[in-house]
Amino acid sequence: MGTIMGVFLPCLQNILGIIFYIRFTWIVGIAGIWNSLMLVCLCCLCTFLTGISLSAIATNGAMKGGGPYYLIGRALGPEVGVSIGLCFFLGNAVAASLYILGAVETFLDAIPGAGLFKSTVTIAPTPASAVSGVLKSPNIHDLQVYGVILTVVLCLIVFGGVKLINKVSPVFLIPVIVSLFSIFIGIFTARGGSDARLTGLSLSTLKDNWGSSYQTTNDAGIPSPTGVYWNFENLLGLFFPAVTGIMAGSNRSASLKDTQRSIPKGTLSAIAVTTALYLISVILFGSVATRDLLLTDRMLTATIAWPVAWVVQVGVILSTLGAALQSLTGAPRLLAAIANDDVLPVLKYFKSSDDEEPHMATLFTMLICAGCVVLGNLDLITPVITMFFLLCYGGVNLSCLLLDLLDAPSWRPRFKFHHWSFSLFGALLCITIMFLISWSFTVVSLALASLIYWYVSIRGKGSDWGDGFKSAYFQLALRSLRSLGATPVHPKNWYPIPLIFCKPWGILPDDVPCHPKLAEFANCMKKKGRGMSIFASIVEGEYADKADESRKACRLLSTYIDYKQCEGVAEVIVARNVVDGFRLILQTMGLANLKPNIVCMRYPEIWKEEKHSSIPNNFVSVINDCSISNKAVVIVKGLDEWPGEYQKQYGTIDLYWIVRDGGLMLLLSQLLRARDCFDSCRIRVFCIAEEDAEAGELKTDVKKFLYDLRMEAEVIVLSMKAWQAHQEESEAKGETGRIHALEAFAKARKSIAQREAAVTKKSRKDTSKQAEAEPRMLDEHEVNKYLYTCLKLNLIIKRYSPLAAVVLVSLPPPPPQQPSFCYMEYIDCLVEGIPRLLMVRGYRRDVVTIFT
Repeated sequence: MGTIMGVFLPCLQNILGIIFYIRFTWIVGIAGIWNSLMLVCLCCLCTFLTGISLSAIATNGAMKGGGPYYLIGRALGPEVGVSIGLCFFLGNAVAASLYILGAVETFLDAIPGAGLFKSTVTIAPTPASAVSGVLKSPNIHDLQVYGVILTVVLCLIVFGGVKLINKVSPVFLIPVIVSLFSIFIGIFTARGGSDARLTGLSLSTLKDNWGSSYQTTNDAGIPSPTGVYWNFENLLGLFFPAVTGIMAGSNRSASLKDTQRSIPKGTLSAIAVTTALYLISVILFGSVATRDLLLTDRMLTATIAWPVAWVVQVGVILSTLGAALQSLTGAPRLLAAIANDDVLPVLKYFKSSDDEEPHMATLFTMLICAGCVVLGNLDLITPVITMFFLLCYGGVNLSCLLLDLLDAPSWRPRFKFHHWSFSLFGALLCITIMFLISWSFTVVSLALASLIYWYVSIRGKGSDWGDGFKSAYFQLALRSLRSLGATPVHPKNWYPIPLIFCKPWGILPDDVPCHPKLAEFANCMKKKGRGMSIFASIVEGEYADKADESRKACRLLSTYIDYKQCEGVAEVIVARNVVDGFRLILQTMGLANLKPNIVCMRYPEIWKEEKHSSIPNNFVSVINDCSISNKAVVIVKGLDEWPGEYQKQYGTIDLYWIVRDGGLMLLLSQLLRARDCFDSCRIRVFCIAEEDAEAGELKTDVKKFLYDLRMEAEVIVLSMKAWQAHQEESEAKGETGRIHALEAFAKARKSIAQREAAVTKKSRKDTSKQAEAEPRMLDEHEVNKYLYTCLKLNLIIKRYSPLAAVVLVSLPPPPPQQPSFCYMEYIDCLVEGIPRLLMVRGYRRDVVTIFT
């Protein structure tokens, strides 16, 4: 279809509807000419601004089915698109009932004898010149019976197919045009006749009707002492459906020859023509009849029509039936388009392919329409329609506003006569009109849209349509990164950004992306689970060979993160070995101040197995690389026993604060306690003093420091002399703790000696590297000192923290002149017999501050 048949005439037919024929003269009588002109200008300005926004979005690419839903959804995202689209669907379904009731009311006014029930009689106060003060209006039960029958008949026609409707719909427009000419000819030829209230065009009548006459009317709109009081705001809600219908062209986008040319021209032309028609009609209606006749003759357009009244009555009936058919045809297709996008699973029953009629959606639309018809009151239905249409128009304006402000490279509309200020003013005008009409209806409609939005965000399937919000997030992230810069973050603004090393030791199978408890541990390192984590994994090999495998592994890891509901991103890189890959991650991962600052990994308890002989070197290399790159390290021992979200823990969180770490260990303990599984635990801080005399002063200093940091914890100071005395006393009593420690010491020394001998033997076999592989003689004293220290700390932890939910201890640095297996033996001695332990190594920055 072209511009005229595809856009202009459908828009004109939908805009010029029942309100113009049977309510417009009454509105002029209530509001007066001046207020009616303001009313028309306000409503038409709203639709004109929306038409500009619609033209801009519609000319920015090809359109699929769904009309405004498609435009809003692709601009504001599936959640907003579905919520406003469903409201627009309801508006179209309810609008069909409005047209059907208008057709029935016109039919009963034209043929009063067709009523099955007694007409409603109202005694209206009229001037002495009036013929009669007895006014009749159709019975509400007649409206209900005929309305339901007509709804069923129209839906049966819709079931027959949209092709027939598209061929017949232009025929419905001919009586509308004929009736308009008949009305205007009648206005210019009117001379009163038997009713003196029909004055013909008169300047004195225009002056009399210039001001407003807001008053109370009954349900039929006839002045009455009791009933509904009509003011400007109420009339706004009644009249606004008379300017809707501007989306008729976009609803037919699939049938247009040139969407980007036809929609702007056809839509804006239809708005301009109908706006001029309404403004002229206000002045002519206000000049041709007295206010009393305007208020009491609901079919004044038929009364003044030339040559006979039935011309207008037939035109009204046919135009409303045509508009009802358009609504009953468009609404099911809108619902089917929403269902076909598969965003909301509950709508799956309304799906239909492009070459099929949406029968289930049509049946559902018929039920909604019939339910509104049963209300039988035209004036109660119109405010509901108004809210839904205004909500849709506001969504179109907001979509264009967002796209205009973002100005993404893909935003290149062919329609150039638009500006973001027009869209902003249009959106504000829509909201203002909604609240002017009825704040209660506005709150209900916004609550309904919000409820649908919430339901879609919770139950809907995620879809990436390249919407404006994603672009806004991207630009906001870029701006935030630029503002953050690369300067060090103040401790008050420090956030942990964990780098989770998912598969560092090659223990897990290829189809398992990460340890099941690692994401739960990552959440524990962030306050209430909020923040960013980077889950990194390394695929060993050449990039050309392993690129596809790495992409597959990244998708699998992303699925794992989403399943665990952890706020984080997945990164998988290809490197020749684990060490090179980890160094690459440390150097390149992150941007500016959003680089990871804590490296988290599982402690390799299986490092002594023959097939994992590379683990000691890799582990020490990772620790040293973290120190060089100034990253904190957290090593988790006992990850298999780490509690889930709903596994309540009791006891204590014990910190053995040995080395200055910038307060990282203290901060981690507070973050752990903020989790539901650890919120019942107490925090205890253990400090080490050399002499008994230092213990009291150290305890006072630490308690003061914790108080200034707003951290609640019990402080326990251990004196080395007191501990030595305790050990001697325990040995005298026959306790086995020290004996076990000595056995562990001997076992570690034996293991170190065996590994040292194996390394020496292996290096001597390689004659090509003989010179540089001379065996290094271990300093026995240094080895014994490290083993003794780790065993001593292990005994202290097992002595004071046997029931602790989790223990945090400072991670000792790898000795620079010793082999990696020595360091692994030291760590084994430190963690032996402790079920759940975090080894923490801070970095050269404070992460907590005592200042506000």
